[in-house]
Amino acid sequence: MKKYFALSLVLFLCYACAEKPTETSDIAISVKISDSLDVSNVDGRLLLMLSTNEEAEPRFQINDGLNTQLIFGKNVEGFNPGDVVTFTEEDFGFPFESMSEIPDGTYQVQALLHVYETFNLAIGHTVKLPMDNGEGQQWNKSPGNLLNTPVAYSVEKDNGIDFEVVLNQKIPPIEEPEDTEFIKHIKMKSEKLSEFYGRDMYLGAHVLLPKDFDKHPEAKYPLMVFHGHFPDDFGGFRTTPPDPNLEPEYSERFQQAGYNKIVQQEAYDFYQRWISPDFPRMLIIEIQHPTPYYDDSYAVNSAAQGPYGDAITHELIPYIEAQFRGIGEGWSRFLYGGSTGGWEALAVQVKYPNEYNGCFAACPDPIDFRAYCLTNIYEDDNAYYYDSEFQPLEVPGRRDYLGQISTTLKRSNHLELVLGDKSRSGQQWDIWEATYSPLGDDGYPQRIWDKYTGDINKEVAEYWKENYDLRYILERDWAKLGDDLKGKIHIYCGDMDNYYLNNAVYLMEDFLENTTDPYYDGEVAYGDRAEHCWNGDPNLPNSISRLRYNSMYLPKIMKRIEESAPKGADLTSWRYK
Repeated sequence: MKKYFALSLVLFLCYACAEKPTETSDIAISVKISDSLDVSNVDGRLLLMLSTNEEAEPRFQINDGLNTQLIFGKNVEGFNPGDVVTFTEEDFGFPFESMSEIPDGTYQVQALLHVYETFNLAIGHTVKLPMDNGEGQQWNKSPGNLLNTPVAYSVEKDNGIDFEVVLNQKIPPIEEPEDTEFIKHIKMKSEKLSEFYGRDMYLGAHVLLPKDFDKHPEAKYPLMVFHGHFPDDFGGFRTTPPDPNLEPEYSERFQQAGYNKIVQQEAYDFYQRWISPDFPRMLIIEIQHPTPYYDDSYAVNSAAQGPYGDAITHELIPYIEAQFRGIGEGWSRFLYGGSTGGWEALAVQVKYPNEYNGCFAACPDPIDFRAYCLTNIYEDDNAYYYDSEFQPLEVPGRRDYLGQISTTLKRSNHLELVLGDKSRSGQQWDIWEATYSPLGDDGYPQRIWDKYTGDINKEVAEYWKENYDLRYILERDWAKLGDDLKGKIHIYCGDMDNYYLNNAVYLMEDFLENTTDPYYDGEVAYGDRAEHCWNGDPNLPNSISRLRYNSMYLPKIMKRIEESAPKGADLTSWRYK
């Protein structure tokens, strides 16, 4: 195994370190910026994509699955109109590592420059990172990125590959959503984050107001905080019936016809519940906290991303409560979400035990790093392969409810390595590093494992354990946290989660159920054969329950309020009909 990985590392370094093509190269695809674009000295990640599928632009066909198209990447600095950057067989790619492996054929060719900005961090480092521009940190549609309209090119390797791509477009800005009677949009400057990043940094939120908010100025409201990936607006709320002219679309994920109509109907049904006489009057918010590393910060403080946990809990939440008459006390705040949002809901409850009164964590990202999906970062030596005397086996990365594998851990990480080095891909494994890792000497997150070989760094793993392994932290600190968290922890996961997230939930449950001083007095439940992201409803499929987050936990929240609100708490002003 060690010889195998050493050889792999040498091969990777050959790909990664070559900045210019050799004179003997017979593969050269050149990229330059059109003189028509008003840009200069641009830094970023230059991506070159080739696709045999003309149904969509290549930038929208890149993934870690079996149907991905081809992509190659390299860093550029000080890129100007007229400059030429050339891709050769020495530049790292996915799923082929080298352009020399590209089969002959006709391809749609597209290049995209994911623009980086320079940050002079308060901690003394200068780093170059992709700033979110209102899109939620999506490299293929971020405003300001440069690209070209796909052009056809016929690859015949016997004749060499020699082609030029001109970046002649800039992705335009995104329009901000407009306020409505029920939904308001806020944006606030965070002093904590601005100080860390050395520039103005903002947090945002979409706020769902209760019925007759303006008619009841005396009312103050409990707060429900929905965590999850970057929301462009408040989701799942619609004041009009489904569009009768909507063309039905098939959902490949849920294998349902007309799923877009189901989504609209569920959103309208929620509105009807929201304005009904017996529905509790509350505030619900979906927060926006994208970072230069991902579409959200994971809502905790971290070395690379800064004090997002404190900024959200101590700046954003009080700001919203003051503006929209929130009660503003820990007993009146609740956290919920799925996947990334599930981890965040639990982590925020653990990190700020008295600032919130309960979390509902569905299909959370790994909450015990002994089951970091299928890797034990403390005991395994390599993340990509199961060890074997003669032939290593790749570790799976994703499955369906029948166990069918659609990608591997190595594939997912190699795609990220193409999209950006130094944890800058904006994808899942890199954001975990950006959140959990200590900083390296260069100011970027330290790798939990070598991104090419998969060899695990045990020192970084130990740092993760002490700071972000939620099961370990709870077990280590239960004597001081237990009383404050009693009755607040609720975790739900399908036992066939696509990303094996149920494995970490089992380990967390073992701790919670076998700890009696005090007993956690919460809930852990599993969905039979349920995929990602099962959220605790045993009677409905994922395709429906995932659309009901905003109301499905309310009965449990109301019960929790009745049981735990302090004496003299306001339990009436917000219960009007």
